[in-house]
Amino acid sequence: MSDPLPDLVEWQQLYLIAQVPPEKRPLVMAEAAEWVMAGLRGAMHKRHPGWSQRELNLRVLAYVTPLRGVTVEELLSRWD
Repeated sequence: MSDPLPDLVEWQQLYLIAQVPPEKRPLVMAEAAEWVMAGLRGAMHKRHPGWSQRELNLRVLAYVTPLRGVTVEELLSRWD
């Protein structure tokens, strides 16, 4: 009988991470996160060129992290 769940292991990613020494893995993960955030910022800027840098950064942050009890608009109005 086969397992109903798909294989969620990204073997190539696992292999690449295994090649990095343990003491350098946090830096590699931080650099990867920075790269993803820059890509999101670029895509959002292309769609919304009128947004300020601050609004763009807040919206990217809101996209990747849950905002509980506050909206991006509320955050933007707090520093106007």
